[in-house]
Amino acid sequence: MGRDIGREREESGAAAPVAGLLLAAGAGRRLGGRPKALLDTDGRPLVEDRARALLDAGCGPVHVVLGATAAQVRERARLPRCVLVDNPDWAEGMGSSLRAGLASLARSGARAVVVLLVDQPRIGADAVARVVGAASRTRTALAAAVYDGRRGHPVLIGSDRWTDVGASASGDRGARDYLRRHEAEILVVECSDIASPDDIDTPEDLGLLEHPPARAARAAREGADPAHRPPAPPGSATDASH
Repeated sequence: MGRDIGREREESGAAAPVAGLLLAAGAGRRLGGRPKALLDTDGRPLVEDRARALLDAGCGPVHVVLGATAAQVRERARLPRCVLVDNPDWAEGMGSSLRAGLASLARSGARAVVVLLVDQPRIGADAVARVVGAASRTRTALAAAVYDGRRGHPVLIGSDRWTDVGASASGDRGARDYLRRHEAEILVVECSDIASPDDIDTPEDLGLLEHPPARAARAAREGADPAHRPPAPPGSATDASH
């Protein structure tokens, strides 16, 4: 009997989609209680731009984890083609949002998920697509962007790893502990030429919201001249393995 190549590809995950997971549940305590998901960028909530980075990179389905201001995000943000996931335990930290997001994707059929954080507006679809393209097309894949030698988001996690990742996620550590235990298995993908991992933690970081990559790329496609992107504040890089 001949080999069923299509079935083998499906079982290996090669024919399955790559999902997107956006963590956007925090209350923005260090921003004086301004939730990052609803920060204004070009007149729209930041969560829209961050979800669009995943969608524009070809991820699907895209799940967005909400928490502190879930009702307001649902009211104000336009998130077509996204599944909104409530995390009632958002106050416990990023780990609870990662667990909620992975649980919501359990029956999606995706072979892997790409994780992004809502407070990193300088990571666009180009970086997401580069990590997805470089990672192995299996359900055990593990890959992450790297910026001048420092690992960051986006992080791609094969579906066979989701249970263990969720079990190890606690507090604000996210997948950090799991990734450190599996350091040798991570494919690192250089993205410093197309993205920056700077995050928004304090009011001084709000300048990062000016013309984030997804909007600049869209303007270019529509024939506009994207505004010059200001340099990111020094020393604000984050270790996105958390």
